[in-house]
Amino acid sequence: MSKRTRRAAAALTAALLAAGAGACSAPGSAPARLTDRTGAHPSAGPAGGSPAGRGFTLVASGDVLPHDSVIRRAQADAGGEGYDFKPMFAAVKPLVTAADLALCHSETVYGPEGGPFTGYPEFKSPPEVAEGLKATGYDGCSTASNHALDDGAEGLKRTLDAFDKQGLKHAGTARTAAEAAAVTMYTAGTAKVAHLAYTYDTNGFPMPDGQPWAVNLMRQQKIVADARAARTAGADVVLVSVHWGTEWQTEPDETQLSLGKALTASRTGSRPDIDLVLGTHAHIPQAYEKVNGTWIVYGMGDQVSGRMVNYADQPDPRGNYGSIGRFTFAPPAEEGERWQVTKAEFIPQMMDTDSGRVVDLPAALAADPGREEYQEAQDAIRQAVLSRGAAKDGLTMGR
Repeated sequence: MSKRTRRAAAALTAALLAAGAGACSAPGSAPARLTDRTGAHPSAGPAGGSPAGRGFTLVASGDVLPHDSVIRRAQADAGGEGYDFKPMFAAVKPLVTAADLALCHSETVYGPEGGPFTGYPEFKSPPEVAEGLKATGYDGCSTASNHALDDGAEGLKRTLDAFDKQGLKHAGTARTAAEAAAVTMYTAGTAKVAHLAYTYDTNGFPMPDGQPWAVNLMRQQKIVADARAARTAGADVVLVSVHWGTEWQTEPDETQLSLGKALTASRTGSRPDIDLVLGTHAHIPQAYEKVNGTWIVYGMGDQVSGRMVNYADQPDPRGNYGSIGRFTFAPPAEEGERWQVTKAEFIPQMMDTDSGRVVDLPAALAADPGREEYQEAQDAIRQAVLSRGAAKDGLTMGR
């Protein structure tokens, strides 16, 4: 990650949280409107016995962060002509495609066709990453991150153009004011699912001239206002992705804890405004926790990354560990009530930097129980994920 991320973020995030609404909209702009950009897996998902409709499964995964070594691996997988990221994700494709809705986190922006492409510290990834994500079965990604402006407005535009070309949706960044005002919407089961995304900062890069809406910044009142607007316009389920936390720290920091508590406490009448919080950025797995009756994933860790070095300049395998969250939603018994998470699971995964492949750890260990490094990774991920007592609220390790 950029060295600019190493500076203390506490003052910045506190100011952002206190600043209130309007961070990502032009002054005087209207509240976010709902645009139904429907499109999800056709599978029926869990059978719904409620008259309110049919439930669904959601999977969500962590940071896709192509370092130079990842880019070289994709070039080799393409036979030296272009870049092929599909083999990199092949092991998790069955998990992703089995869900009714699958969301990833695209941390970097894309360079122009043919390059040049760069990794750390200012990333410009091959646009073929989007092709790999779509082929794996993802429906869309959060794109708000501290690297969203690494190549300015042009990099942001190229990224979203590549998403459009592949039929991937996105939340958190925008090319136009109208796009920024729209809420990304999916249909899963019979639910309308809104996806919102925000980041704590853009590594000090200012918003492009005349585009204060280009990247959603993490401001509590803005997030709540957007969630309420999405709900009012018809969203049954509201998902919020937040790029937050302290890198290389397993425990959620004070901003994560306080903002998570505030977001999950926000209600309109008897119904929560937000149904699930999905965290990214820390580069290592963090805890899942049920707060005010709502699940928070503080950090899913990295899904794709090169060999990681921590702030002590030491190789740290945790930077290649992550979890995929899988949540089963059931419709309410009565119209207008909350859709309930009836099953919460995490699936440990890691980036094997020797092979350049994402590994589904439970599946890999079932096939080869003797892989010591895989067992160590799975144990470390389980410990981090369950470190705030999520097991007592029913979180289990899935396969």
